Amino acid sequence: MRFIAFACCLLAFVACKKEDTDPVEKFVNEDPASYVEIASINLGGLGAAEITTYDPITKRLFAVNNGTTNKIDVINIADPAAISIIHSISMSPYGGFVNSVDVYNGKLAAAIESTNKQDPGKVVIFNTTTYAEEKVITVGALPDMVTFSPDGKFILTANEGEPSADYSNDPEGSVSIISVDNNYAVTTLNFAAFTAQQTTLAEKGLRISGPNKNFLKDIEPEYITVSADSKTAWVTLQEANAIATIDLASKTFTNILPLGFKDFNSTAHAIDISDRDNGINFAPWKIFGIYMPDAIANFSMAGKTYLFTANEGDSREYNNFADVRRLSSVNLDATAFPNAATLKTDAQMGRLNILTTNGDTDNDGDYDALYSMGGRSFSIWDASNGALIFDSKNELDVKAKDLAVYDDGRSDDKSVEPEAITIGRVGSKMIAFVGLERADAIAIYDVTIPTAPVFLKMIKTGDAPEGVLFIPASKSPIQQSLLVVSSENDGLVKIYKATKL
Repeated sequence: MRFIAFACCLLAFVACKKEDTDPVEKFVNEDPASYVEIASINLGGLGAAEITTYDPITKRLFAVNNGTTNKIDVINIADPAAISIIHSISMSPYGGFVNSVDVYNGKLAAAIESTNKQDPGKVVIFNTTTYAEEKVITVGALPDMVTFSPDGKFILTANEGEPSADYSNDPEGSVSIISVDNNYAVTTLNFAAFTAQQTTLAEKGLRISGPNKNFLKDIEPEYITVSADSKTAWVTLQEANAIATIDLASKTFTNILPLGFKDFNSTAHAIDISDRDNGINFAPWKIFGIYMPDAIANFSMAGKTYLFTANEGDSREYNNFADVRRLSSVNLDATAFPNAATLKTDAQMGRLNILTTNGDTDNDGDYDALYSMGGRSFSIWDASNGALIFDSKNELDVKAKDLAVYDDGRSDDKSVEPEAITIGRVGSKMIAFVGLERADAIAIYDVTIPTAPVFLKMIKTGDAPEGVLFIPASKSPIQQSLLVVSSENDGLVKIYKATKL
């Protein structure tokens, strides 16, 4: 069986990021269930540590820091057990918050939103050795994530295009594709080519849910993953509950894959939906979860590409519009919910936050079905058609309870709130690391066989892990894989190491 698993992994060595595409002879045999913390550094509290990236040339981490000032902190990890901040790159010349960073071959790409975040944002390229600015590129509004393609020829940004607080200014969501070898020429794509398909896509689970139901503005790209051959990219459209496919050669969207809904009315999907039921009580409930993924990763095996999503969920909450309410405050259809009065009590479903834009199927003012934010899970999808291959069901909740990190105060919202996901090769296995924002933990899964992932371990992190970065052994300063977790609520960056076998 060990040989079979190793052979499967050899086929799967084309992983989601360029750091994971090294020749198989560089494998280091490690135990993926043995990760333990070896270092921690505080970048300054709330907002001070969100996303990190690693440069193997300089052996430095580059960490987003929007704490007291907007900057990128540079952390020396030549010795991962004794890390230190050695420099900071100020973002003040470029705009507002820096939202994301990525590195390729000595170039650091930083995604920076405008001071008025509805205006076009920027990607700024810095030299990872000298920190000198090399290029400033204009992209779409609110670039929330940036990534290099594995071959380094493209830089892509997911431009979320969030509205202003009063919803008077709502830019289109978009993806910018920057051609590095063509003097950083940029192509910014919107979703106009799919407008005519809106009804068909909605029937499959796409949500257009803003106050004006504007197809182009309600689609807000969140996170991008690029295939190992740098030919295809996939972007999560979180609020729209879908994944879009991009052909990088033609720089066009080729598909939108709606993700449908998750039925929580089964034992395998049992959840705790109240923060006032005197405990953590998992049970089936007559409600659907809308996957609405944040982070996405991919790897291919035997000619098939798998997409991995962290199904966080999200709502629109602005001064002039909100699409979330307590279940206790809405009207339920008497036929669909004959025991509505009981269900609406705090100890049952009353505390649950539901999305108001789904569920009134006959438009009569009451809810015939109920929909909540997120899947409380991570999922694996067929990249070719969006078919669900695997879902972790309620395992993340159960394991968090077992570890005593489940926050019952979030049961009525998105529970453990899976937000981040990355995939790395550890020894002969493909491993998924899932960041749980409200459990303050990372779940580790063996996904060598993508149809049958196996839970390995859950480890504590800082408060609200936002960034989960895997450094493979071949790029690591100590020739062993490292896991780097950055947490936005306490500003901690932690490094974890596995045991070498």
